[in-house]
Amino acid sequence: MGMFDSLLTAIAPERAVKRAAAQSAIRAINSGYSNYGASPHKKSMRGWTWHGGSPKEDIEDNLRVLRERSRDAFMGVPLATGAIKTMRTNVVCGGLTPTPQIDNAFLGISDEEAQKINAQIAREFGLWANKPTCDADRLDNFYMLQQLVFTGFLLNGDAVAVLQNKKSPGVPYDLRLRIIEADRLCSPSFMDVLSPCEINGRHVEKIVQGVETDAAGMVIAYWICDRHPLASTAAAGLAASHWTRVEAYGAKTGRQNILCLMQRDRAGQVRGVPLLAPVLESLKQLGRFTDAELTAAVVSAMFTVFIKKTDQSDEVPFGEVIPPEVQVDAPDKTSVELAPGAFIDLNPGEDVQFADPKHPTTGFEAFMNAIVKQMAAALEIPSEVLYKQFSTSYSAARGALNEFWRTTGMHRDWFADYFCQPVYEAWFREAVCKGRIKAPGFLVDPAVAAAYMSCTWNGPARTNLNPKDEAEAAQMREQRFLYGGAGNRPNDGRQLRSKYAAAEIRSRTETGGGRHCRSASTTANRCSSTERRRPRQKRITRSSGSSAMQPIPAARRNFCFMATSAKRAGWAMK
Repeated sequence: MGMFDSLLTAIAPERAVKRAAAQSAIRAINSGYSNYGASPHKKSMRGWTWHGGSPKEDIEDNLRVLRERSRDAFMGVPLATGAIKTMRTNVVCGGLTPTPQIDNAFLGISDEEAQKINAQIAREFGLWANKPTCDADRLDNFYMLQQLVFTGFLLNGDAVAVLQNKKSPGVPYDLRLRIIEADRLCSPSFMDVLSPCEINGRHVEKIVQGVETDAAGMVIAYWICDRHPLASTAAAGLAASHWTRVEAYGAKTGRQNILCLMQRDRAGQVRGVPLLAPVLESLKQLGRFTDAELTAAVVSAMFTVFIKKTDQSDEVPFGEVIPPEVQVDAPDKTSVELAPGAFIDLNPGEDVQFADPKHPTTGFEAFMNAIVKQMAAALEIPSEVLYKQFSTSYSAARGALNEFWRTTGMHRDWFADYFCQPVYEAWFREAVCKGRIKAPGFLVDPAVAAAYMSCTWNGPARTNLNPKDEAEAAQMREQRFLYGGAGNRPNDGRQLRSKYAAAEIRSRTETGGGRHCRSASTTANRCSSTERRRPRQKRITRSSGSSAMQPIPAARRNFCFMATSAKRAGWAMK
C-alpha cells in the first residue's frame, strides 16, 4: 500500500475500499493472455475484429462461398492451379496401387500358398479396377477415379463416393463407384435442420449441409440432391429438386454405403474446408497484382508514334492499325486499341500525354516471393516445390522436398485408409460371395476377413535430386539400424529386428513407400522359406575401410521363425 492509499484509507475508508477493488480487478484483467493476445485495451489489438462461433457458424455456413471461390481461383489464378495439381500429382499421381499381403501366419497358410493367393487377388482386382466399368458413369477406371476424388477433395473440402451395385453383361463384378460433387450433398430444400422434425414421414434429429446426425451427434445418413444446386436447371425451383437419403451404413450388414472424404479441423465438424480457403484473399489479390503488372508491361512495350498535324488529312495513317473485326473492344467507342509499332494520326488540337509507369517493377519478383512463401506455409507446400524451382542450394532443395514428402505422406496414408481400402474391402467381399476368391471363414469371423483383406497401397516414388547421395544415405541408415552406429556386432534382439526396419527404409526410398493396413500383420510374408533355409552373406564395413564377406550367424538366420511370436510380443515389424 502506497502513501496515497494509506492517506485515503484514513480520510475516506469507503473510497479506499473501492479503489482497492478496482486495482485488484485491473491486475486480474492484465494477467495471462488478457495482457497479450486477448487484451481488449492495447492499441495494437483494438483494430482486430473477431467473432467466434461453433463449427456450423465458422465453417458450414460459409462453405458455399468458399467452394465457389476455390474453384474460381483454380480456373483463373495460376498459383492456385499449381498448388492443387502439385498436391494431386505427388499424393496419388497415376493412382495408388494395391499389393495384397494376407496374414498367412494368422490364417495358418504356408508362404508358398500365400504368394499364390496374393497373386490371384491382384489379378481379380485388376479385372475390376483396370476398366471404366468400375465407374458408374463408365468414364474412368479406379486409378483415374482416385485423381478425380482427390482433386475434388482439395477444391471443395470433401468428396463423396456412393458404393452401388449394378449388373452389366460381360462384367464379372457388380460394384460401381458413383462420384458426386460436394455441392450436391446438401440439406433438403437447402435449409439445415437444427431441431427434431419430420421430413417425408421420417423423424430427423439434425441435418447440417446434407449430413444427418442422431441426438448424440453420430452421422447416420447423407442427403443427396438429384441436380447440382448451381446448375441452370436448378432455376426451375425447389419443387423440381429431389433429395435421396443414403444411410451411412447398411442396417443389416453394417457396411459403408457412402464414402464422404473430409479432414476435420474441429470437433463437431461434419463438412470439410477447401485447401485454398485460408489463402483465398491473398491468391485473388496476388492474381490481380500479377495481371496489372503484366498489362502495364505489355503497354509499355508497345512503342507507338503519334503524328500531330496542323491540317486535317484523309490519308491512311502510316503503319498498320488493328482491323475493326479483330479488335477486342471494337464496340466500345470510348477506347482506342493500339497495335505494337503503329503510327497514329491525330487531329489538329489533339495531343497525347503518357505517364511513366516504369514497368516491370524492379521489386516485383521479391514481393511475389515474400507473399508466395506465406501462402506456401499455409498450404504446407514449400515455395520451391510450388514454383518448381530448386535454384538455391542442394541442402535447401532437399530440405524442402523432405518437408513436402511428410505432407504428401500424411495425405496419402489418409487417402488410402478412407477411400482406397474401403473400396478394396467392398470389392473383396463381392469376390468372396461370388466364389471368385476362396477365403474360408471370411463371412464368419471378422478377424479372418481382416487377415485376408490386408493390403499395401503404393504411391509415386520420392523425388531424388541426387540419386547417388540418396542411395548412400539410405545405406548408412541401414547400417546404423543393423549395428547401432558403433561397432559391427549385432548382439541383441533390437539390432536383429532392425533389419526389417532398415529394409523398409530402403524400400520407401526407392519405390515411394506405401500404406500398410493395420488390420493384420505381414511380418511372416517378409521371410520366405528359401531365406530360412539358405545361409545368406552380409558385408561388414570395418572402421579401417576394408570389407569382408561373412556368413550370417545361425541366430540371425533363424530370426524369421520368430516372426509370429515377435508380433505377439509387440515388436514393430515393418
